[in-house]
Amino acid sequence: MQTSIFLAQLIGPVLLTGAISLFVNGERQGAMAREFLESPPLIYLSGILVMTAGLAIVLYHNVWALDWRILITLVGWMALIGGAFRILFFDEVEKIGEKMLDRPWSLTIGGVVWLVIAVVLIYFGYFA
Repeated sequence: MQTSIFLAQLIGPVLLTGAISLFVNGERQGAMAREFLESPPLIYLSGILVMTAGLAIVLYHNVWALDWRILITLVGWMALIGGAFRILFFDEVEKIGEKMLDRPWSLTIGGVVWLVIAVVLIYFGYFA
């Protein structure tokens, strides 16, 4: 349980900050994402970083209990798979990213999902 609390305290604030930034700086975030998608080396490098973080979470917290801790496990697996996808298929990442950015509501939905996960993790990491 200590690992779960530590990871909730680590991941929760990062997701919360990212979610708030999507709401406060939506246009700039979209512009920055478009610039990012124009750089295969950045996509590749981010894949290495995200996959490493995801693998670390999965190795130390592969908990499939039906409670809040599963959120940490799911974040880890999504990071692991998403990072590997960026490394292996960086050209496809550009195409998928462009399609998402052409739909303005996609950033809002992403921000809401991050916000909900962040609030749950912060609650259980700091207050429960």
